[in-house]
Amino acid sequence: MGDEKITTAAVIIIGNEILSGRTQDQNLCYIGQRLENLGIVLTEARVIPDDERIIVDTVNSLRAKYSYVFTTGGIGPTHDDITSASIAKAFGVRLEQNAGAMSALKSYYEEGMINDARIKMACVPEKAVLINNPISGAPGFQLENVFVLPGVPLILKAMFEGIEDRLDNGPPIVTESITTNMREGQIAEALGKIQDNYSEVSIGSYPFFKRGRLGVNLVLRSRDKKRLESAGMEVRVMIIESGGKILDNS
Repeated sequence: MGDEKITTAAVIIIGNEILSGRTQDQNLCYIGQRLENLGIVLTEARVIPDDERIIVDTVNSLRAKYSYVFTTGGIGPTHDDITSASIAKAFGVRLEQNAGAMSALKSYYEEGMINDARIKMACVPEKAVLINNPISGAPGFQLENVFVLPGVPLILKAMFEGIEDRLDNGPPIVTESITTNMREGQIAEALGKIQDNYSEVSIGSYPFFKRGRLGVNLVLRSRDKKRLESAGMEVRVMIIESGGKILDNS
């Protein structure tokens, strides 16, 4: 891949309800898959509480390290939804009522239904670019390389589709899975040698036990389809030469 610039990303999942286990996150998997299709490497994910200091510190740390940062959660109308204000503080800008966000709320809610709590959802950091919410009106926003999204999976998915054209992407990351009845210890040394020869291919090893059988699922990922195919062939040959079998992935 030479000197090709890799576009990277991080996800910050914000919410006490996630940390407590009362709510299960469904957004990380979706964002990771979408980014992979766009050729963007999701490199890090963190789950943090609704705590201003922690949000500020985490956002500032990750936005300096990665091409893009995506936050989920904490932009609703309740008292513990502090993500927008925390993002403003992270960037050192004011939180202000946004005319475009107010217009979106007025288009969604009937007259007289916009109370102070809902007006809160129209307050975003100054200079932020809105992210359209086609489902429930209240928008997210982008500030430089940080994209602030809701925690509700259905709404997040609809909003994420609307920002994909803002992202600089590269060739899609291609994935290949190879399942074998071998144990990790039996193939570790040979697999390591293949990995050494294919630095542009990520090879992950995941043991499994299902329907009474043990084995390993090997997942190869790369932007370079030809190198991925070559590495996959070597992995298959290695399994057969080691006395193993290649199993149906299903």
